[in-house]
Amino acid sequence: MATAPDISAPLRLLDLACNQPARVTDVDWALLSPPEARRLRELGLDEGVDVALIKRSGVLGGPVACRIGRMTVAMRRHVAGAIRVERDG
Repeated sequence: MATAPDISAPLRLLDLACNQPARVTDVDWALLSPPEARRLRELGLDEGVDVALIKRSGVLGGPVACRIGRMTVAMRRHVAGAIRVERDG
């Protein structure tokens, strides 16, 4: 018997469906280089911020477009993979 997926479980921003609103629960800063971490902090990305994955580019590891609050930014896939989120709603 199949069970329904737990929609409240944290997942990576990278794994989120496009345009699914979510909230940042954690960022694994250790997976990011100092310039990448600084850029995310400068963009205001931290726990509790509203985010959404807008678009994936390419099949083999291209960048992704994300909405952070009211901004739209492009980021590398491994950066989006370091951001844990929970779905809104």
